[in-house]
Amino acid sequence: MVNPHITKLTLESCNMDARSPSQKSPVGTTTPDLDPEDWGEFSADCHRALDEMIKFLSALGEQKVWQPMPDQVRQKFKASLPRGARDLSDVLDEFAHAIRPYGTGNGHPLFMGWAHGAGTPVGMLAEMLAAGLNANCGGRDHVGPAVERQIAQWAAELFGFPDTASGVFLTGTSAANHVALHVARDATLGEEVRRKGLREFGQLVAYTSAEAHMSIIRACELAGLGSDYLRPIPVDDAGQMRLDLMAEAVRLDRKAGLKPFMVNATAGTVNTGAFDDLTALGAYCRDENLWLHVDGAFGALCALAPALRHKVAGIEQAQSIAFDFHKWAHVPYDAGFLLVRDGQAQRRAFASPTAYLSRASAGLAAGETWPCDLGPDLSRSFRALKTWFTFQVFGADKIGACIEKSCRVARYLGSLIEQSESFELYAPVGLNIVCFGLKDPADPYLNDKIVIDLQERGIAVPSSTTLAGRPTIRAAIFNHRTTEEDMRVFYEALCESKRRVSAKVSPQL
Repeated sequence: MVNPHITKLTLESCNMDARSPSQKSPVGTTTPDLDPEDWGEFSADCHRALDEMIKFLSALGEQKVWQPMPDQVRQKFKASLPRGARDLSDVLDEFAHAIRPYGTGNGHPLFMGWAHGAGTPVGMLAEMLAAGLNANCGGRDHVGPAVERQIAQWAAELFGFPDTASGVFLTGTSAANHVALHVARDATLGEEVRRKGLREFGQLVAYTSAEAHMSIIRACELAGLGSDYLRPIPVDDAGQMRLDLMAEAVRLDRKAGLKPFMVNATAGTVNTGAFDDLTALGAYCRDENLWLHVDGAFGALCALAPALRHKVAGIEQAQSIAFDFHKWAHVPYDAGFLLVRDGQAQRRAFASPTAYLSRASAGLAAGETWPCDLGPDLSRSFRALKTWFTFQVFGADKIGACIEKSCRVARYLGSLIEQSESFELYAPVGLNIVCFGLKDPADPYLNDKIVIDLQERGIAVPSSTTLAGRPTIRAAIFNHRTTEEDMRVFYEALCESKRRVSAKVSPQL
């Protein structure tokens, strides 16, 4: 319904009649807009599209995990910019035939590549609702930032941070690691570094595990520290960063006149799922006045699972934690998050006194701290809504139970590999990641070829990595849909792929 107060406004009061006749719209014409011409028809198309996506999600296990795009499909995405309009129903048909079948496949129970979350139908619905609101959540006094603050409150509760902590949504942990480095840099050097740059302050040095994610290196490069001043510390047999070697590196850097300032710990390495000793690192960083940051892209969420909570013991001592709701919490991509113990330190690193971001005492521009004060983004989507829906609908306990289940399923796969005549574990199964390969392969790259064969047949999607210099098959069990029975199917497919690729190398076999 049109607001009656608005309908009382006359053209005269709006000075709209000041236009010359040549400026007025011709009789019988309308100004174009982008709303549907027929809302009923649009609703019918939307219901059809939603029903088809629900049908697609309900039958994920019956489809190929992944399939390459045929040439004729690839050619569709090389067409020129469309100038004319098309019916929504036609575009939906093209989506169904040329886009939906050729996704990553990470919703499938046998997708085990890299570290991908599987998503949920609830998250899909929440994403649609967020798009309908189309809220810019960079700031101002509306529900988007309020929901984001609640998520930060939940995260602080989960990880044992104080009420003064703050948090912000980002694209993922890679971006969160970068933002955390900026907060740590400014907390170490003071706010003047934002104006003067690093030149006047001496060379900062950061430390991390040799098994850390490459985003830590990139963060040092982007922040101007330089990757040469990120010290990769060797790990022990359990994959933990060697504290004794790190302490020695800090001592030598200080002796050389450099400025150690930050330790980047890892809660769940990408290759094997190893955890640094956060308790010991927390005590060391406190004694040495170093900023402890935890890259917990997926492993930090072990805090949701009672059987795995011990993995992140000591995380409450960190100054900042980066993690992804879109991995083990299965919020749709993207939903990375950075939590900072000292909320004021995070604000000092990013808040800008720009006129168009000034705050008012009331109205839409009210509010002391906006999300744009806590990170680099001003225009940003309502990422918090799909995270809010996920935890409200399922509850933290059920999400934690699914995390525990994926680790149990990984152990089952590990047991199948241990009993195998053809395959062996290349690393212990400590969490949800199983690294294995052929026993004494005739061709060192047979493991990689097995991975490709599985993917191209659409049976399963593990990924490849390298451990101790040898190509390795890596199965990362993240999906809440994956069961022990899926692992039995996967193992049989592994054996078949081994026969297929071995026959190509040695036909006599």
